[in-house]
Amino acid sequence: MAREASGGRRRILTHRALLGWLRRPRAFMAAAALAVLAVAVAAAPERLLAQDETQEMAASAELGDAMRGMKVFRKCQTCHVVESGGPNRIGPNLLGVVGRPAGAVEGFRYSKALLERAEAGLVWDYESLDAYLRKPREFLKGGKMVFAGLRKEQDRADVIAYIREASEQQ
Repeated sequence: MAREASGGRRRILTHRALLGWLRRPRAFMAAAALAVLAVAVAAAPERLLAQDETQEMAASAELGDAMRGMKVFRKCQTCHVVESGGPNRIGPNLLGVVGRPAGAVEGFRYSKALLERAEAGLVWDYESLDAYLRKPREFLKGGKMVFAGLRKEQDRADVIAYIREASEQQ
């Protein structure tokens, strides 16, 4: 598998990462890793063409702009924080939410509807976060969140990117 260097860490180069590089090469990876990326594309071009629409949507969510997401997240700050050791407010602390099972923040009283979905195996991945942020009441009928949602796909992608990056930095 191809790997990329990112600040001393090594990560698997995924389809999503490749799409990110194709959209914003300078912002996404160091120039030294470009050769590794070229090898990955040459080795498995059919994998790039075999992705379905759901994976594309998840990839676009992963490729949001964290700086724009920080601005959009201001709408969320009344109820949520993204900080290590930060308090739960009206909503839970969102630190590390991307990839985490639903209902996992200790000390927060979740709605019965969310706890039922958590027991059924809901994980907050890019796809589920995108759907929830689009229309929270439609995604989770009976949930506590009163926010109407983010209509723009790019806003949702940016907020998810901000939460992910803020979580990784703490």
